[in-house]
Amino acid sequence: MEPLLIYYSSESSNTHRFVEQLPFEAYRIPSSPKKPHPKISNPYILICPTFAANDGQGAVPKQVIKFLNIDKNRELLLGVIASGNRNFGKYYGYAGNVISKKCNVPCLYKFELAGTKKDIKEVTNGVNKIWQKIKKA
Repeated sequence: MEPLLIYYSSESSNTHRFVEQLPFEAYRIPSSPKKPHPKISNPYILICPTFAANDGQGAVPKQVIKFLNIDKNRELLLGVIASGNRNFGKYYGYAGNVISKKCNVPCLYKFELAGTKKDIKEVTNGVNKIWQKIKKA
């Protein structure tokens, strides 16, 4: 079993540009509620942008909530990586905090906007370590 990423990206495509640089299989949660969600049958890591108002409300995109409300999708979730904008202050990457708490999985990493080369390297190394543990189990 190889690493699998599921991600959501808004029209800004920052998260999409980040995921494209990672060397892993990845499926995008559609932004349109009319399109079906990817069918998940293996463990995965979720990458999610943060949309937060001043009080953190609305941090997790509605399409991601809908995706995680499917029992099987929630069961296979290993962890979350969140993107955000440091202008959000304490709500930077807050979607990762919310998903981590609600789904009882770790928030593995946070990156700003479309990430940096350092972020790509750290996420790649971190995902590979997680999958090495899964293969040994």
